[in-house]
Parts: sequence; structure tokens; C-alpha cells
Amino acid sequence: MLAPHWAVVSRVMRCIKCSCEEDKVIDSRTSREGSTIRRRRECLACGYRFTTYEEIEHEELMVIKRDGRSEQFTKEKLLSGLRKACGKRPVSPRAIEELVDKIVNEITTKYDREVPSMAIGERVMEGLREIDQVAYVRFASVYRRFQEATEFVQEVKKLEGNYDPTPP
Repeated sequence: MLAPHWAVVSRVMRCIKCSCEEDKVIDSRTSREGSTIRRRRECLACGYRFTTYEEIEHEELMVIKRDGRSEQFTKEKLLSGLRKACGKRPVSPRAIEELVDKIVNEITTKYDREVPSMAIGERVMEGLREIDQVAYVRFASVYRRFQEATEFVQEVKKLEGNYDPTPP
């Protein structure tokens, strides 16, 4: 039997007011499609209330780059790329986070230890196409390494449904 590629990491919670490690959970709720648990806690020493989030930590999922190199998958890098693509666009931070969660769930379900960067990039493009077409073209220009303005025009025509791949 294979070991799971995820684990829940438990760390000691400390009250930010008095540093006591003893608290009680007042309320728990799942959020982000069930991938995160939000907990309201109360310190047993001073009574201060605070919120913590628990999230599944995915172990050692490696991204295989185009040139054959591999690097550890990080949700933060995916989030950063999406934030750049959506910069100064009317896309809410929540929509970006939900897309990241959806992509992470999809790739960790489908891939065990290694995921091709292309699989991640295609999922990002699918998600951005639905959220914001300008962000989609921004991301596509970097992901597909556009070299000329005509490549931008072709991508926009694809979005409009007027793309003819045969050269004039």
C-alpha cells in the first residue's frame, strides 16, 4: 500500500496575548470547498479569543518543468502567479483563492508524486478564461512564451471564437 501524499501537520497553538498553550475550541467550520477548517478558540488562561486555520499539507509533490528540472510544488507560487495575472483587474482575492484551491485539489487527486508543469498551466488557463479574459491573456503570454504581438492577437481571437489557424 502506498503512503498518502498528504498529511495533517499539528503544531502547538499559543495564545497571542499570554502565550499559554491551553485553549478550547468554541466553533469549527469548513471553508474553501472543505480543504480548510476555521476554528475559533478561547485561551483558558486569559480568555482571549482568536481564530486558527487548519489545512491539509501536501507532501513532496514535485513539479516537472519543461526543461526536465523538478521543484517542489508550492501553493504560494501558484497563488503569486495568479495574483500577477489578475493585477489591477476586477477579480476578487476570494475568486483567486478558490481557483488555487480547485487546482490544488485537482492535481493532488490526479498526481501522486510528480506533476508536469504543463498540467498546472493548462488548469490555470482554463480557470482564468472563466474568471477574466484579460488575466487569461496575460497568463497565456508568459506561459506560452509569446514573442510577437500577432500571438496576442491570435489568443484574443480564440477567446472571441473568430480564430482561423491558417495563415493569410
